[in-house]
Amino acid sequence: MGCNLVLTVGNAMMGDDGAGPYLADKLQAAPLPGWIHIDGGIAPENVVYKVRELQPARVVLVDAAEIGEKAGTLQVIPPETIAEMFIFSTHNMPLNFLIDELKTFVPEVIFVGVQPAIVAFSFPITEMVSGAMDYLYDHLEESKDSELLINRLAQWNITNAATDYLPAC
Repeated sequence: MGCNLVLTVGNAMMGDDGAGPYLADKLQAAPLPGWIHIDGGIAPENVVYKVRELQPARVVLVDAAEIGEKAGTLQVIPPETIAEMFIFSTHNMPLNFLIDELKTFVPEVIFVGVQPAIVAFSFPITEMVSGAMDYLYDHLEESKDSELLINRLAQWNITNAATDYLPAC
């Protein structure tokens, strides 16, 4: 027990719902010290047994979430609000059920949502969301403390709010 785990969720064939798989690919290609990752895909409940076997001290769950912000905004979503708010989902089981199950054996579960710009079949992930995932990847290693992670996400959101993404010709 004691590792940090990133559990990514999403569908790479559905535009920005591919945020989780995008981050999983980065973590697979260049693992971060002190972090393990599992790509939960569109059915993260199917990998709960793997998480249980690892017995991590902390799980950072990453998925696209309709949070009513600018595309690419990263937000830690408190578990008590997940069931109350509409969370975008293309998954088999609502994420609040998954989080509740994880919390039965993981001391700390953090849900990081990223605001999608487009979720539609056969669209690629947008620059806003891939940029947010790149930022999260770049700051995971130094953010083993949850408060520091939250502060890093706030810094990204300030930068992201000031950025205008223009479509390519």
